[in-house]
Amino acid sequence: MDRQAAWELLCEYTKSEGLRKHALAVEAAMRHFARKHGEDEEKWGIVGLLHDFDYEIHPTLDQHPAEGAPILRERGYPEDVIRAILSHGDHLGLSRTTPMEKSLYAVDELTGFITAVALVRPNKSIFEVEPSSVRKKMKDKAFARSVNRDDIVKGAQELGVDLNEHIGEVIEATKGVADELGLRGTA
Repeated sequence: MDRQAAWELLCEYTKSEGLRKHALAVEAAMRHFARKHGEDEEKWGIVGLLHDFDYEIHPTLDQHPAEGAPILRERGYPEDVIRAILSHGDHLGLSRTTPMEKSLYAVDELTGFITAVALVRPNKSIFEVEPSSVRKKMKDKAFARSVNRDDIVKGAQELGVDLNEHIGEVIEATKGVADELGLRGTA
């Protein structure tokens, strides 16, 4: 597997800058957790990068990511990568059994929410975001209403980690790609 080929595949099917940035944030978080678990950082990063690659062409739950899996198989991606991508939501009914699968689920919604929190900060900077500010915004149901808070909580539970600690780790991972995400800040 090659990161550049994965990026090209993502860009082939994903034209939205926002979805591409989400993929980069999830990739950064997955790389962080691969290092933490002593796993293959490249593989985990590619899983994060590609988890929503087919969303624009398969935007409904009955299609995404199930109909993207054959594309990944055609391109030669291994089954453990495909299964992690297939298990990143609950709608396909797949249990998450591996650390890679659990990590992808645990960071997917959370990276989007953290990005939204950063974008409403005065300087639009990820460097101003703290776990406490994320938790406070999670209580505001009108804020980033498309983000499933239950998935964020369940993701940390499946990893067996404290939610505040998990949020902090994902914030730290996201700081590493702040420039690519446009979250360096305006000050």
